[in-house]
Amino acid sequence: MKKLEEFIFGILEEKKKKKLVIVLTAVAFFVSLMMFPTKLVLAKMLPGKSDNTFSIYVDTPSGSSIEETKKVSSCVIDFLKKEEEIMHIELFLGQGIPLDYAGLVKGASMKQTENVAEISVNLTDKHHREEPSFLMVQRLRPMIKDTCLPLVKDTNIKFIEQPAGPPTLASLVVEVYGTNLKKIRELAFETSAILSQTEGLVDIDIMTDEIFDKYELIPDKEKISRSGLSVEQVNNILYLAFEGMVVAHKNSKNVSDQIPIFLILEKESKELFSKDENALRSKLSSLNLMNMEGMMVPLSEVVNIRKVKSNPMIMHKDLTRMINVIAETDMVSQVYPLLDARAQMIEHFEKDYIVDKEPGINTYMFDLHLTDKKTGEKFLLRWDGEMKVTLDTFRDLGGAFIAALILIFLLLVVYYKSFVLSGIILLGSFLSLIGVIVGHWVANWFTSETFFLTATSLIGFIALMGISSRNSLLLIDFTKSLMECQGIPKRKAIAIATATRAKPIALTAVAIILGSALLASDPVFGGLGVALISGTVAAVFVSLLFVPILMDNAKAMDFDKAVCDMEHKNISITK
Repeated sequence: MKKLEEFIFGILEEKKKKKLVIVLTAVAFFVSLMMFPTKLVLAKMLPGKSDNTFSIYVDTPSGSSIEETKKVSSCVIDFLKKEEEIMHIELFLGQGIPLDYAGLVKGASMKQTENVAEISVNLTDKHHREEPSFLMVQRLRPMIKDTCLPLVKDTNIKFIEQPAGPPTLASLVVEVYGTNLKKIRELAFETSAILSQTEGLVDIDIMTDEIFDKYELIPDKEKISRSGLSVEQVNNILYLAFEGMVVAHKNSKNVSDQIPIFLILEKESKELFSKDENALRSKLSSLNLMNMEGMMVPLSEVVNIRKVKSNPMIMHKDLTRMINVIAETDMVSQVYPLLDARAQMIEHFEKDYIVDKEPGINTYMFDLHLTDKKTGEKFLLRWDGEMKVTLDTFRDLGGAFIAALILIFLLLVVYYKSFVLSGIILLGSFLSLIGVIVGHWVANWFTSETFFLTATSLIGFIALMGISSRNSLLLIDFTKSLMECQGIPKRKAIAIATATRAKPIALTAVAIILGSALLASDPVFGGLGVALISGTVAAVFVSLLFVPILMDNAKAMDFDKAVCDMEHKNISITK
């Protein structure tokens, strides 16, 4: 340790060397912070988690038949069958899969229409599989979409993975609010188009029904009466021809309730040869009912056909009409596509709307308030989803970090009765952030996927504050003892204290590094492990090189030797 003592003393004796250490530390801190805007280090709530299952949602256009939905679903399943790591595939046609973790907020249990289907995919155990589930999804997504989407125009296929954190509607959600339903639909489609052009976003979808043409079959009561039929007869034959109906019940000793017997026409009889009115009229003409006189009456004679527009579902949130536009991220953070898409939206909407960005410090600071230049109507584009959870989490952890800084500072002020010494310890602890950021950049080179700075990374950094503070506190206390009790000059005392305390500081760092090594390979807590390892390494260098220079420049380190002499006298009198 003698060489380290001479090395530290040499730095303290020469102003150029001290300035060099300070400049290098400042440059390292600045460079580490610049890794965020340059995207060398990317921030995200939690990274992708390899799981043993994922789901695929198939949404054909509103009004599509069950046969069209099945055609697209079968295409997807044919692709999945080629994967060796896939063990089971289960198709839920016209309904959602049994409620799972991801489907809690995605509305899977509410799906009961012919234009939806969900496919549940089970994989081999993740511990025996080289390819993580999220990388498999990333690989399969473009291949399946290129082949299966053209089968039915305007179909949407979404790949849903089990979230590593709290379940959300999607990675990125844009809530379009307004009172004019037609206008918010237009805004939602324009927003969807912008998200589709944003790099890093996939599975873009608008959570609203398409408006399509449909035909209403209205029984003509007057004609039915003249034909010797009843309205009930006409309604029954219509249900039987297109949907099917219960015609009787069966009793069983094994079932407490009656078992309904459902009658339905075969598939060929139900299908129409086209989607126009003539096909429907031809279908009705082929259906005949026998009246009270024994004569057969074509159904087309007593039923009127009326072409109308469909009524889309109207969604509300906080008693305000809204439409969700959702998108998933393709192995990237949610923040950067958000910023790109938001900039494009501002440029696009400024043509017809007055755009108020309304900056603020809360997590709604990315909202866009739109005012129509012609009508004065107001609309709101609000960002939500996993992106908002990320911002909320980073905001809360940032608040916890500031609270920890303030608490540590106040405790040190009470102990040392000096703001300068407390500031030195706090600054030394804060500079461990250099190691945390650089450590994530280095870890990214050794992983097949992006290694994000996550919420668990921030937890690790907050934990480092106490460890780093302890290192600086040991140096200051030992230096103070040498100066007061042995009369050693300040610079010499700092060098001796640094060299003496270097070994326990290093041993503590090694223990932390070894203890955190197991966490580094975990998909969720890897950020915590890397933050503790790299931050501890940086804290050691800061404590042994940068903090001694701050101590040398601090006037609060000039202690009075008489204090130690008085303490020794008091001890002798007591004895």
